[in-house]
Order: sequence, then C-alpha cells, then structure tokens
Amino acid sequence: MTYSLTSLGMDEDLCRVFRQLISLPHGIILVTGPTGSGKSTTLYAALQEIRDDETKIITTEDPVEYKLPGVSQIQVHSKIGLTFASTLRSILRHDPDVILIGEIRDLETAENAIQASLTGHLVFSTLHTNDAAGAYTRLTDMGVEPFLVSSTVEAVMAQRLVRTLCPDCREAFRPAREDLPEDFPYDRLEENGALYRAVGCRECRQVGYRGRIGLFELLVTTDSIRQSSHDRASSWIIKDKAVQQGMRTLRQSGWDKVLAGRTTVDEVARVTKGNDIIPNNKQTP
Repeated sequence: MTYSLTSLGMDEDLCRVFRQLISLPHGIILVTGPTGSGKSTTLYAALQEIRDDETKIITTEDPVEYKLPGVSQIQVHSKIGLTFASTLRSILRHDPDVILIGEIRDLETAENAIQASLTGHLVFSTLHTNDAAGAYTRLTDMGVEPFLVSSTVEAVMAQRLVRTLCPDCREAFRPAREDLPEDFPYDRLEENGALYRAVGCRECRQVGYRGRIGLFELLVTTDSIRQSSHDRASSWIIKDKAVQQGMRTLRQSGWDKVLAGRTTVDEVARVTKGNDIIPNNKQTP
C-alpha cells in the first residue's frame, strides 16, 4: 500500500497540521467514523509518514489489513484471549515509540491506551462516533475519567468517504440557489461559476463516478477543548468551541470537494446526513 495523506483527499492546511500531530512524542490521536469510512487507511498512511529506522512501531489489529515493512503487526484473536487490551500490555514491555490499536472497544483497552500515552508513547486508534467532538464524550461514557481524556487526547479526526466524479464524463451545470442545501456556500459558487454532476460513460461503466476520496474534520485539543472535556461538556459544546476556533466540519470539507469538481452535492449530503447543522447556526462557508 502506498497511500499518502494528500492522496486521501486532505487539503494542504489540514495535512500540515495533521503531520505535526503525528510527529508528537506522546499522546493519543483518534480517527473516528462508521465502518468502511477509511479510518484504517488514514492511520496506515500516517504510519508510513513517520516510519523510519529509528522509530519503533508496533500495531495490534483485527484484522491486519495491510502489511507494512518495518512495522511489527499483531493480529488479535479473542477466542484464545489475545485481545486488544492483552496484546497492548505485552506491547508496552517492548518499549515502542508508536503504537497503533485497531479500535478502542472497551474500558480496559481505553485505559491501557491512556496509560501508554502517559508513559511517553504516541498512540493511534479508532472509535465509532458520528463526529470528532463525540470521541471525548464516548471515552468518558466508557468509564475513563474526564481528566485523563482531556490530558491525553491530542486530536480527533472524523472522516467519511464520497465517490469521485468520472473526469471523462462529468458535466458542468449551474444550479439554482433553492436547489442547494441551506448551508452550501453559494457565494463561493458565484466565484467558481459552476458545479459538476455525474453522467456516465464507458470509462466509468455508465456509473458517473470513479474512485473515492475522503472528507475530513480535524479537531485539535486546544486548552479550551481540554477544559470542556475535563468538565464533562457535551459533544455539542465541544464542537461549537472547535468551530469557533476554526475547525472545518465534515460538511464544509465536502463542499470544498464539490466546488473543486471532485464530487457532487448529493454525495456529500448523503454521507454527512446528521452533520449538516453547525453549532449556534453558524452556517459558515
């Protein structure tokens, strides 16, 4: 596998911040989203970015999806007691620099991940939450103390996958304002001039789409986010603060891809359903 962060669909600014985060000496970096949203691929791309001869990386996964040269990968097997939590305890005895946990599913795994980050390791893992802000409350709901969540989680990346338009047959058109979602940045459309829609041709087997690309929402744990997490604030409040501090939501990431001619309004609306309301009605472009 030769994926890079930019090939996944991250824009330059987000990619620059994410590269800084995955280069931290310790802490927890989480990637969230539903099954099939590309979480593992993003984490593998991150490992490939930081992998070198001096960095010891060990993963515990279910299953091991890609083979990474220079990385020790462990396949969990719960039927014989080889769980995420048990393998993580063994991994720590080998003093790795970076640990990847396939998924944080229970309190024991979450506590072990936090303990690893507190003892000087950088930990990558995934969670099933609707957006980035939900990761903080999800860990607290598992039973992790809020002060541990706030002090160890450095950032959360939420993501979705959308189909990309076939470049050979996509068709430019100019939609009416009333035909677009309320939060669509129509003023930017006036600058761009047109959107694109799927048509279908021989190259894409009459589907109109070829390949997929990621939508990303990166929530960096700033001091105010740490305080909100520590105070057991709701995910809504955390998201509100993150948006105020410049976080671009999944929906906004999707509109960027639409305006760039990479995908369609319908695709973004489909995969970000439920994420279409920005806190405090801040429908920012």
